[in-house]
Formats: sequence, structure tokens, C-alpha cells
Amino acid sequence: MDSNRTLAVPRRNLGDFDCSGEDIERDWVARTGCWSHTERVLPTYEQVRAYELPATEGKHGDPRWPAFARRYGFDPRRPVQWEVEALEPDELRRLVLAAVAPYVGRDVLARQIAREEEQRRAMAAFVRGWGAAGRT
Repeated sequence: MDSNRTLAVPRRNLGDFDCSGEDIERDWVARTGCWSHTERVLPTYEQVRAYELPATEGKHGDPRWPAFARRYGFDPRRPVQWEVEALEPDELRRLVLAAVAPYVGRDVLARQIAREEEQRRAMAAFVRGWGAAGRT
């Protein structure tokens, strides 16, 4: 891992919007030393509101809930969370791709896609040959 590069670029995170999900981001930075900060890709508080995502019951007894509730103006007596899967699959894909697009080397990606296509053709030829060998 090129730690100089990773420290310069925030780690992108997606996961449930809840108190433990937020703490995972803090913990990641503290434990790994590879990133100086994380960036929540989705869902964010703003996305939860904009997409009107349905809340599910949060984790009762989580000691992180009261501070999270205060930060976002939630009822501290009623823990809630939002699942990343609540987003429509096409929108989820669009948001993830948009978040990582600035960091994708297009030349490297094109070479990898071509390499994978070559491997698919080789595998298909192997399977065809294997099936033909079994019929003799």
C-alpha cells in the first residue's frame, strides 16, 4: 500500500447511516494509520432526507446513540438507522460510481477490462474443448 497516496485521498465509506456506522469511520482512521480522514459517500444525512429513505429501528442500548441523536436532531429515546440498501439499486450504483470516478485511472481500467475479456474468451474456448473431449 502506498501510504503517502492513501493519506492524501480520503477513504470513501458507504454503509448504513447510524451511530455505529459513523463510529466505524472514526475507528478506521484511528486503527489503520493509512488515511487521515474518511468521507461518507452514502447515505449521508442529506441523502436520507432528499431521498426520503425509510428509517428502521436502531440499536437500543448503543452508547453512541445519544450523541448521534443530538448531532442530527433525532429523538434520543427512539434509536433509528437507515440502511444503504434502501436506495434504489440504479441510484446506489450511480452515486458510488460518481464518488470514485475522480480516482479511477481510465487507461488502467481500459487495460483491465480488455484483459478480463481476453480471459473470458480463453475460458469459453477451454469449456468448449472440454465438452467436445467428453463426447468422443
